[in-house]
Amino acid sequence: MANTAKAELKLIARTRPRVLRGHPWVYANEVQQTLPREFDGKAVQLRDARGRSLGMGIYNSASQICWRRFSRLTHELEFNEDYLKPAIERAIQLRERYTPGNFRRLVWSDADYLPGLIVDQFRDVLVVQAVTLAVDLQLTVISQILDDYLNPYDILFRNDAPVRKLEGLAEEVATMSGDRYPAQWFEIDGIEYFLDLERSQKTGFYLDQREQHMRVAQYAKGRRVLDAFCNQGSFGLQAAKAGASEVTCLDTSADCIKLVQLNAGKNQLAIQASTANVFDYFTHLDREVKFDLIILDPPSFARNRKALAGAMRGYKELNLRALQHLNDGGILATYSCSQHVDGPAYEEMLQSAASDAKRDLRILEVCNQPLDHPVLLNLAESRYLRGYILEVA
Repeated sequence: MANTAKAELKLIARTRPRVLRGHPWVYANEVQQTLPREFDGKAVQLRDARGRSLGMGIYNSASQICWRRFSRLTHELEFNEDYLKPAIERAIQLRERYTPGNFRRLVWSDADYLPGLIVDQFRDVLVVQAVTLAVDLQLTVISQILDDYLNPYDILFRNDAPVRKLEGLAEEVATMSGDRYPAQWFEIDGIEYFLDLERSQKTGFYLDQREQHMRVAQYAKGRRVLDAFCNQGSFGLQAAKAGASEVTCLDTSADCIKLVQLNAGKNQLAIQASTANVFDYFTHLDREVKFDLIILDPPSFARNRKALAGAMRGYKELNLRALQHLNDGGILATYSCSQHVDGPAYEEMLQSAASDAKRDLRILEVCNQPLDHPVLLNLAESRYLRGYILEVA
């Protein structure tokens, strides 16, 4: 059996990898020599070219990111129950301090020093994702820690994220109890949603946008609203509840539109929901058709840095078309969940779109992800959600 206490990685000399500036990841081409596969999923110490310790991290030779730091401590640590229990408890206590409630993210991977572990809470059910080998190997221990600390009704393992393939992991969905967890109604911020936690996108609901659903709804009263890329209709439903005069929801997925209609009926809210490509919708929309509030919350346009240029063109075209269909004094709530799109680039894109649309925009709010999705200053990848609420001046 491998002796992880003696397993070490050493950085290549005469290079300046991000880890030397505090970033917690190291790529395989940044180390002098990779380790045998017997160390995959184990805790490994990293040293700089001079031999100084840079902390402990989880290792996987099958991943391009071969090392992910979980502790800056220079003495040996194992990625086991002795480390995981206090780390998970600290993450949950952070949420108790800043985001109390029953619908929230409890663990956010590297930002909670638990690289590859995501835990979301839906009332009395926990949805867990393991996206690194080290976390996957410790899932039994992790589930027991969560069960002891929170006593949930059940724990659902949504280990079907495509990113698992990058760690050499299979995709699967299971529950701690072994029973199926059927789709059912959940009340989130005063709206009833029919959620299928086993099969819905991500972990079942976009918890990272809950704050924005409520913020945007504050501008909706008496307004004609378009909720583009609506998914389950959260923005539109909250806008209708807040007194919007009319709400239209669009999504390319017919299943999502059926859910919007089901949710609207359950909440006795008037919603017009249609299956449509949003770009095509704007293209064919009569120029005289205007809205008072348009919400743009598309899926990620930039899955990697190579796609960034095309993504920025797509964001600009989308926002330009929306601005052309806003009334004077209208509101544009626009978001990006692409981690490769930084704040300055997104704002510059909005300036360009406004210029082409010949509209002046007043910034009402600059939006970020909520505190249950914490951002580490030295880990840009932990920050992916950005947005603006703008008013046509």
